[in-house]
Amino acid sequence: MPLRNLAWLIAVPAAVALALALSYSAPPPDKDYRLVRQIVDVLAVVDENYVRELNDDDRQKLIEDMIDGGLHQLDPHSEYLNEKQLKEFETASEGAFGGVGIVLGIDADTKFLKVEHPMPGTPAYDGGVVAGDLIVKVGSTSTEGITIEQARKLITGEVGSNVTLTIRRAGRNPTDFDVVLTRGRVEIHPVAGATRRTDDPAKWEWFVDPQFKIALIRIRTFSELVAGDGKAGGELQAAIAEIEQAGGRAIILDLRGNLGGLLDQAVKVSDLFLTEGKIVSTRDRRNSERVFSAKADGTMFVPKPGEPRPIAILVDGQSASASEIVTAALQDHNRAIVVGGRTYGKGSVQRTFEVSKDPAAKIKLTVETYWRPSGQNIDRPRAPKGNPDEWGVKPNAGFDVPVSDAEYERWADETWRLDWVAGNPSIVGMNPPKAPFPKRPGKRLYDASQPYEDKVLNRALQHLRKELGGVGAAPAPIPGPAGALPTRIAA
Repeated sequence: MPLRNLAWLIAVPAAVALALALSYSAPPPDKDYRLVRQIVDVLAVVDENYVRELNDDDRQKLIEDMIDGGLHQLDPHSEYLNEKQLKEFETASEGAFGGVGIVLGIDADTKFLKVEHPMPGTPAYDGGVVAGDLIVKVGSTSTEGITIEQARKLITGEVGSNVTLTIRRAGRNPTDFDVVLTRGRVEIHPVAGATRRTDDPAKWEWFVDPQFKIALIRIRTFSELVAGDGKAGGELQAAIAEIEQAGGRAIILDLRGNLGGLLDQAVKVSDLFLTEGKIVSTRDRRNSERVFSAKADGTMFVPKPGEPRPIAILVDGQSASASEIVTAALQDHNRAIVVGGRTYGKGSVQRTFEVSKDPAAKIKLTVETYWRPSGQNIDRPRAPKGNPDEWGVKPNAGFDVPVSDAEYERWADETWRLDWVAGNPSIVGMNPPKAPFPKRPGKRLYDASQPYEDKVLNRALQHLRKELGGVGAAPAPIPGPAGALPTRIAA
């Protein structure tokens, strides 16, 4: 259907009178018209006969759900984005928003808004907000009984504007006090290291094995902040530069739980480690091909005589899309070994198309498939009939590490714990007011009293130590971080 028709369809009011008017005054039907007429007729029947009368919001949602449901029937990755969803999508792609930098929760006992933790380097963090604080008012609005989404709308806003939070902190006299914060550009940092530095939680310790100088870089998502925009380098370049300056000898790229992101960022990340050759190619419905190739300029962590500088990539069944592009490119060019489990198998590219300006709305539509440098398919639904096992990215031979549900859950919890901070130590001290690490809801599958061991990380460390000439000299297994975070809403 042409976009002009789809845009009109979204704007159709569901009032019966207008629906009937459109039906009787329509031009001679063509295929597109007949399709739209079906929608209008359905709306008219619903509006006239449904068990309760629909208001304007009900009608709008009905239209949106009809469109979204139809797009999902095409494939799971095509969808309708209304104004709210579009803002969330753009925030995720850009990796930043205007706010104060608080991961929000609701206190189970008081029903007030709660600070799960402040995000390092943000106005809230620098303003002395600490984990466990209750936010009892935003401006003059009480937060008792508020939803997190409602609170987020109150707290976020234009960069440079102020917001007043009334904080309630146990053990303080008086317990309630106001904090005025100036909203800033809050970045959802996609790159993390092995552990947070104790002297400055906003910075990372990169070496997961200091003895062998093996660094760990976690990439949580492929937003615009990962590899930059061409004018300025991204967080990954900065991390690699720090690692090289500190004498790093090997790198582990942890892409577990990374559901993907932007195609151009996946290409740039791959290009950082490759000097030449195809990174990925895409094909559209007409089989027209776009090829993305590596350039020698800007390559980092380049092997040198006597310095192999090996790379390992950690993946699992939730490593998808952009994660698979990077993994396949470095595996096919023998620049990295892949450790863990088979990836998700999302080998399709989506683009957004505007269908309405007021209110803002777009559709995200699958327009291409992508293919690894070897020419093999990645997309699971499009696996060749003659080779149904050709999809995703598999670990290198001997590097498949099975992980149980309990082990995966423990890994996710340990990662969540790694990203949590109590507050800014320069303001609240190295021992901030007691704010217990928040418990994840539900019963755990694992025994938390047992020490944590990351089998996937340790298998990669074992290989890299051997590559670096450390056979028989490996230290004890290191409890490891990783990447799949539970959904958290920040403001």
